[in-house]
Parts: sequence; C-alpha cells; structure tokens
Amino acid sequence: MGAGVTGHTTGKLTALHGLRYARLRREQGAEAAAHYAEAQQDALGEVVGLCAELGADAEIEHRPAYTYTLDRRNAGLIRAEAAAARAAGLPATTVTDPGLPYPVAAAVRVDDQLQFHPRRFLLAVADDLVAHGGRVHEASRVTEVREGADRGVTVGGGSAVRARDVVLATHFPLSCPTPLLLRLSVRRELVVAAVVEERHAPYGMYLTPEGGTRSVRTAPAGDGRRLLIVAGETFEPGAGGVRHRFGRLEAWASGHLPGFADAPTVHRWAAQDVHTADGLPCVGPVGPAGSGAGHLHVATGFGGWGLSNGVAAGRLLAARLTGGPLPAWAGLVDPRRPLPLREYPDVARHQASVARHYAVGFGPRARRCTHMGCALGFNHAENTWECPCHGSRFAADGTVLQGPATRPLDDD
Repeated sequence: MGAGVTGHTTGKLTALHGLRYARLRREQGAEAAAHYAEAQQDALGEVVGLCAELGADAEIEHRPAYTYTLDRRNAGLIRAEAAAARAAGLPATTVTDPGLPYPVAAAVRVDDQLQFHPRRFLLAVADDLVAHGGRVHEASRVTEVREGADRGVTVGGGSAVRARDVVLATHFPLSCPTPLLLRLSVRRELVVAAVVEERHAPYGMYLTPEGGTRSVRTAPAGDGRRLLIVAGETFEPGAGGVRHRFGRLEAWASGHLPGFADAPTVHRWAAQDVHTADGLPCVGPVGPAGSGAGHLHVATGFGGWGLSNGVAAGRLLAARLTGGPLPAWAGLVDPRRPLPLREYPDVARHQASVARHYAVGFGPRARRCTHMGCALGFNHAENTWECPCHGSRFAADGTVLQGPATRPLDDD
C-alpha cells in the first residue's frame, strides 16, 4: 500500500496548482475556477480532520505554497494567477521574496497549505476501513473489468469478484473507453532528495514551471535536519536520457540550494502522472446511467496534483455510490464532459505521437507493450521498459510494474 504512484509523490497537499486558476478562469469561467478551488480546499480539510479523528501521525505541517518565476517578463502571468486564485476563493497574494536562497521575479503565495507523509495517512485510513468491516487485498492485480450482468473484476490467477459498482482508481484506467483514452497523456518526473541542516531548508513549498519544472519542499528528518526534496525534468515515458536528466536536476539543486551539494547521500526516484487535455481530472462514471458502463467509474487525470485531487475524488465517488448529494463541482470533472474545441489540436498532436509509437511497435525487432502494442523505450537509470502511449512500465525481465498493462512482456 502506497508503494505505487502515491509513494513516489513529493508529499505536497495544496490548492495552488502551478498556474491552474488563470487558465481555468480564461477557458472555463470564474465559476469553474471557484469550484476547483473549493474541491481542493475541502480535500485539505478532510485530510486534517481524518488525521485528528484516526489519531494518525502523518507529519502534517502547515506551510505556504508558492508558484514563482525567475523571469521578469513572466511576472504578469504570476500576477494574473494570484488574481484568478483570489477570485476563486483562495487567500492568494503576490510577493517578490518567497524565502528562497536565490532571487525570483514574482511569486503567488497561498498560506496554510499542507505537506505530509501520504503513506502514514493511507495506513491509518486502511486500518479504519478494516475496523469497520472492509477488506484490503494487496498484491492482487486486476486483469480484467467485466461489465453487464456479470459485472465485476477478475484478479490475476483467475479469481472473479462480482460487484454492483467498480471504481478504477489505478492511475491510467486499465479499461478505458475511447473518448477518455484520447484525452489522457502520461508524463514522468524525476525527484532527488538529500538530508540538510535545518538552517539550509526553505520554509515553504515552491514550484516554477520554467526550466522543465522545479519543485522544492522539505520534510522532517530528525536531529535538527530536514529532507530537502527537489522534483523536475518532466518527460515522456520511454524517452531515454534519464541519467542525464537526473544529473541536470542534481546540478540545479546543488547550485541553487545550500547544503544539497555537501549532503553525503542523494536519494533518487521518479513519479508518473496522467494529464488531461483541458487540465481537469476525470472522476465519475464512464457510461450513461442505467447501462453496465454506468456502474464503471474512474478517477484519473490528476496532472501531478493527485494528493488533493485524489481525496476530492474519493469524496465525490463516495457520494455517487451511496446516493448522497453531489458537490457543485461534480460536473466539472465528469469523464463524459465534452472536449472543448480549443483542445483538439493538442489532442491531435498527442495522438499523432501515439500513432508513431504504434508504427514502430510493429517492427520486427521492437519491444511492444502488452496493453495496446505501443513501442517501448528502455529507461537505463531505472532499468525499466516504459510505454510512451499510456504509461505502462515493466521490469527488465518483463514483469509488470505499472498498468494499464496487465500481462508481462513476451520472452522474445
């Protein structure tokens, strides 16, 4: 539990998602931006409340979150984001000194956001679920989703589980209708971390979309020290050059953050996120009510902000499945929502890239993904095969590490 995508996050739980609110306000309207902010802030409150209720020590720390730019020419974008976030209901301000050890041109600041230990939180929630009669089955990969009268799932080894409703909260859904498949894309991001003296640890949580993205935050490490966590270098799975990307990220951290270069040990890992064409998650049923597909639900497309969006998705799905009142923002993230015309060019470009990977994948010597046949690329830094189309990952021996693929690679 927590060993997959959640276990590879940087542990930021915030309603400030880069430059999300200005885009939402511009493309979807002020009400959509306000609904998105409401969903995120409610998620933060839910985590704090559950930790208190369950007695979970999830290392929650209330810290300000920042989105910043180093380039004065982009200061207008920052001011626009602060204005849009403030209009959406967040306590957003524009500052020029966010507390980083290097100068920035401008930054959006939102106070009272959270950083925490997601696995400790998950374990507490799971224990409470079991205490109330629920069951958790680890190491039980779902290999098939069944719809219709025999609705349910099949688990590796052939075990069948029947259910009234099925929720695919598995990152990229292993059963994905074409309209949803077309609007999803996958990106990986690298993370490096090192223990530094507390005097070298920036206080807040920081993000800039510039330079391939740079994200900074710290976590408790004991004895007056902090774990300094730096993420960035976003790229398509299977793109190669990962060792070089790690080196570039470490060089940036060493050059910008005092103490990082002198740390005796640098930890390295990578995260993977599913993005949508319009920048909004997809949470809810994938088919019309009354049909078999109406009982199949997804939670995906969190775009790198899965901790707050994941909690919001859980609350929305719980309301749908129990017949409770839906939040005002439910329609905003409905997987069946129309794709705006302005997003068609981006979708077309992504699908053209997917088509190229399919074409290469049917060459005589290519490694092909067992999900839909895309050509795989090898990640020499992590020793894995990766699918650029839908994000499946395999160990060097062909074992499935991450879906939507459910079958291992062929021995050839």
